[in-house]
Amino acid sequence: MRRGELSAVELLDACLAAVDAIDPQLNAITWRNDDAARASAADADRRLAGGETAPFLGVPIPIKDLTAVAGWPVTYGSYGAPEGPSAESELVVDALTAAGFGLCARTNTPAFGVITAAENTRYGASRNPWDTERTPGGSSGGAAAAVAGGMFPIAHANDGGGSIRIPASYCGLVGLKPSRGRVPRLAQSWLGAVVEGVVTRTVADSAAVLDAICGPDLCAWYNAPAPARPFAQELDTPPGTLRIGLMAQAPLGMPTDEACVAAARAAATALEELGHAVEEVEVPTISEEMVPPFIALTQGGLADYEGVDWTAVEPHIAHQRQLSGETGAYDYVLAARTLELLSRREVARWGRDFDILLTPTSAILPPRAGSILEAQHAAPEQPVMEVVASVAFTAFGNVTGLPAVSLPLYWTDEGVPVGVQLTAGPWQEARLISLSAQLEQARPWAQRSPALSAAA
Repeated sequence: MRRGELSAVELLDACLAAVDAIDPQLNAITWRNDDAARASAADADRRLAGGETAPFLGVPIPIKDLTAVAGWPVTYGSYGAPEGPSAESELVVDALTAAGFGLCARTNTPAFGVITAAENTRYGASRNPWDTERTPGGSSGGAAAAVAGGMFPIAHANDGGGSIRIPASYCGLVGLKPSRGRVPRLAQSWLGAVVEGVVTRTVADSAAVLDAICGPDLCAWYNAPAPARPFAQELDTPPGTLRIGLMAQAPLGMPTDEACVAAARAAATALEELGHAVEEVEVPTISEEMVPPFIALTQGGLADYEGVDWTAVEPHIAHQRQLSGETGAYDYVLAARTLELLSRREVARWGRDFDILLTPTSAILPPRAGSILEAQHAAPEQPVMEVVASVAFTAFGNVTGLPAVSLPLYWTDEGVPVGVQLTAGPWQEARLISLSAQLEQARPWAQRSPALSAAA
């Protein structure tokens, strides 16, 4: 667009045409405002012609249907959603707009984002572009399907237990979860465990967006320390020789799919070839100590959603809402204290035992589309084991606040992507981006796409 080879309007029209052609098979997009998006794109073309240099000026981006945008409806993937448009945007939306992005659509999500598949009774199940019989994951599954399916070059996402990284893993994308306090929010959710970001095709895009949306926010209670330099500059900065802790099997004896184990071990081999030292470790990324207080936080987190008719929500949401009302203030504070003390103990491993933790992103391959919601509705009061297996490696990063990324470094013989997760020490997105860029150069993936995306 800067070279004048493509206008913002032409790019938007290409994206919307791809949605028309591809989304009936994927069900990733739940809402559109084409007229407003075209007006925004036309304005971007005028600004580009005038020499403006916002980093993503004219690039269209869909917003996840959990995140408020002023003047847009937000449904939280539920029939219990409030009526009418939102009065105020979440801060990440303002930051994306300031970076030049053109807001154009909404992506599917599970109701209130609490399961790991983008499926709900209001919009139905989203499907994975690599295998439409499978889920793209969740909760940012609609976002990942939209990017992997070739509808948009990038999509907004957020992550409270793996909701950026799991869909990135299932859809062959890059999913960077920033540190706690890195990206400003109007109010912390789940004690800062929920963070904002995007799903992309490349490490460079993820780094550039992080530069655009990160703080500091002088009005926030908590802020991550400012980086030494822009994150995008880390792309060409060698990470140095790092100590990699490899954990290919999920803790607690939880079964881990052979392909997920193979993906982590293949990444370990690639890291050794790049000169890093790899040693097997055991870290309780999920534990009997962590799960109950974390569930207390997520149930209480339903308070983040305003104007909800709780009589109209899905059965498992109604059950969680009931439990959240039965959790007292003492119990909630105790849960928060338990998690913070646990986090303090476990984070001490970084820099002492290893520099980077390498794991599969998920302990399982993408489940059948619709199966997780079916299981959750069949037993609303019980956790679905596929959900637990999906977050076995990821929720730890939200509890501790550590930055983590899922990289598309492995595919099964059937062509299903399998993500590999790297978790860095406190506030070390710079190291994470540098190492991820090194891996991307050694094992490039950006040109690999599903047949649906190639058609788009």
